[in-house]
Amino acid sequence: MKINGKAIEKIRVTIMGLGLHGGGLSSALFFARQKARVTITDLREKSVLKSSLDKLAGFPIRYVLGRHEAADFSDVDLIIKNPGVALDSPFLKIAREHLVPIESDISIFLQLCKNPVIAVTGSKGKSTTASAIHFCLSGRIKDAKLGGNITVSPLTFIEELEDHTPVVLELSSWQLADLKGKPLFKPKISLITNILPDHMNRYKDMNEYVADKKIIFETQNNTDYSIFNYDDAYCDEFARESKAGCLFFSSTELPVKLPGAWLKNQEGYVRINGSTHKILEKNLLVAGTHNRLNLLCAGLALYVFGLDPEFIRSCLSKFQGIEHRLERFHTVKGIDFYNDSASTIPHAVVAAVKSLPQPIILITGGTDKNIDFSPLENIMRIPRQIILLKGTATRKILSLIKKHGVSFCGPFADLTKAVRCAYENARPGMSVLFSPGCASFGMFLNEFDRGKKFKRIVKLL
Repeated sequence: MKINGKAIEKIRVTIMGLGLHGGGLSSALFFARQKARVTITDLREKSVLKSSLDKLAGFPIRYVLGRHEAADFSDVDLIIKNPGVALDSPFLKIAREHLVPIESDISIFLQLCKNPVIAVTGSKGKSTTASAIHFCLSGRIKDAKLGGNITVSPLTFIEELEDHTPVVLELSSWQLADLKGKPLFKPKISLITNILPDHMNRYKDMNEYVADKKIIFETQNNTDYSIFNYDDAYCDEFARESKAGCLFFSSTELPVKLPGAWLKNQEGYVRINGSTHKILEKNLLVAGTHNRLNLLCAGLALYVFGLDPEFIRSCLSKFQGIEHRLERFHTVKGIDFYNDSASTIPHAVVAAVKSLPQPIILITGGTDKNIDFSPLENIMRIPRQIILLKGTATRKILSLIKKHGVSFCGPFADLTKAVRCAYENARPGMSVLFSPGCASFGMFLNEFDRGKKFKRIVKLL
C-alpha cells in the first residue's frame, strides 16, 4: 500500500489525538500493522486514554501524552489528525510550514479505497439514517460496510473490502472539513438530513458551519446523486450548488416536478421519472416523526442505489434504531426508560419529547456550545417534571423553566442522583427520558460514555 506515493512501511506518521471514539485508535492500529513508524501524541493523560492504549499493547509505538512536541509535526512524513483537533492548531501550523501532509482516517481510507460510497451528514439524524441504509444494504450485500462518525473508523475494515463492496460513511462537519480540497472524496450518493444550529463554540457563524456541510457534495457530478431535505431552510441553496442529480425528501407531498420521497398518512412514497412506489410502512419499530423522516430519506438513498421498493419497505419496518438515540432499553415497575444521550442540541430534545407518550420526566442539561435554547419553549410544559444536570447550558434551560413555572429538581453534578430523583418521582405508566440537548464535556468523556453510564445506573435500580 502507498500513501502520497510512498510505501506505508517507510512512513513516519504522527497520530494527533488518540481519543476515545475509535478514529485515532484505528489509525494507529492500521499504520502499526502496516509496519509504519508510529508516534501517538495527545494532550490527555495516560489514565484518561487507558481504554484506547490497552488495545495498542504490543505494538512498537512511541507515545507523547499530556503534551505535544514540535518535532513530531515537523520531522515526519505524515500527520493524522483527530476530527476534534481544530484546523488552526499551532502544531498543525508547524506541519504546514514544513510541508508535512495533514490527513484524517477518512481521507487515508479514501486514498486507498475506490468502493462506491454513500455519505450522510446533517445536524441530527445522520447516525440513524446511515445505520438504516447499512441495515438494508446488508440484507442484499452481506459485506456492506458502515463507518465514520458512528465511532467505527473505515480503517478497521479497509483490509477486508472487496472491490465493489458499498461503504456507508456517516460524516460530521469536522470530518468533512478535513476533506476540503481532497478530490478523492466523491460519494456516489450524498445525503444531508437537516441543518440546525450546532457547534457554535467552534464556528464563528452558521455560514461557516454550513460551508463545511457542503463539502459532502462539492466533488460530485451528474453521474451522482445529492439528497436534500425539502423542508430545510438551506435546501434551495444546496440544490443550486450541487452538480449531482438532486433528489428531495419531505414530511408532506413534494411538488409534482420534484423527484424524491415524502410522507403521507405516515407512509413513505418515492417518485422518480414519473414512477411512484411505497417505500415506508406506517408501523415502524422506531419512535418519532423525526425518525420516520430519517428512514424516509434512507429509503430514498436505497432506491436510487438500486434496491427494489418492496424490499426497502420490508427492511425499514424491521429496523430497530441504534444505541443512544431515543433508545427504550429498560422498564422497571411499569416505568419506561429512554436513553437519548446523542441528543446534543435543543431541537433534539424537542423531537424526543414530542415522540413519547405522556406523562414524561425529562433529564436534561450539560455543557453549552454557544447555541440558542429557545426551541425548548415549545415543549417546556409537556414533561411532568424536569431533572437538571449541572453545566454551563443548564443556566439557560433554568431561566426557561422558571419563566414557565415548570416543576424541576437539581441541577445535579452526579448523574446517579439525577436518575434517583427521576425514579422516585415517576409512577407506573410514565416514561423517564434522558435527552441532555447539550455537549457532554465536564461530567462525561463524550455522549456515548454519558449514555452508557445512564443505562448502567438505571439497570442498578
